Amino acid sequence: MELYQTVLEHIEQLLEKHPERKTYAYDSRKKWPETDKFELVMGRDTAYELGGTNHGAANFTCVTTAEDAFTGSETIVIGNDLKEIREDTPYARLVILSVDPAMLGNLEDKKASERAFRALQKLDFIKYHVFAKGYMIRTSSENFKEQVRVSKKAIAEGITFEKIGNCFLDRYLNVDGVKAARVIFFTDPAEDYNALREDAKKVHEITMTLSRILEGMPTDCSMCSLKPICDEVEGMRELHFGKEGTKS
Repeated sequence: MELYQTVLEHIEQLLEKHPERKTYAYDSRKKWPETDKFELVMGRDTAYELGGTNHGAANFTCVTTAEDAFTGSETIVIGNDLKEIREDTPYARLVILSVDPAMLGNLEDKKASERAFRALQKLDFIKYHVFAKGYMIRTSSENFKEQVRVSKKAIAEGITFEKIGNCFLDRYLNVDGVKAARVIFFTDPAEDYNALREDAKKVHEITMTLSRILEGMPTDCSMCSLKPICDEVEGMRELHFGKEGTKS
């Protein structure tokens, strides 16, 4: 079962739409310096904000178990890089992880579903543990947005999305079961950030269905709030009922 198939397809469509995108292969030697705790950037020290007030923003992490998904880890930039930005701008950071199917296991088994849910949570929570110097990340789990304050000093010292991407990639690739990773940054003002935020919401809802399985599901699909997810994700309804062939 490919949990996030429709979201993954949308991301591929976006990449095809932007042949001008910049791509950087993962290189741990090119990471931006990190601190050991939350990086605080005061307003007076800020060059600009990514995804700040009145600007579109989105953030999500999803996985694929497809063998032919991608092999090399990389950072992709669609829009201006950090050194090219002069003012507050829209922003999104999307992460796709190619993982070993064993990380998710047999989702028809409730214990495996619980392990998969915890594994997906762990991967998503990595974003709370990247403390890039002069790059203050504020993430809202309620509205699926990520906002970043970039310091003037970091800009002067040569911060780039490639270097920030390598910080994230380094963390993801150190997780057992992660085979490859893509970190995609958007700053193109013409991008549809509301659509990206809807993708983020969908990723959250799909992940949460694994948790809901453990709590017990309604037997009447028409009464279940997760019906739209079951209609979209192949095999999800059978997973909820714990057997093949169950119909709504």
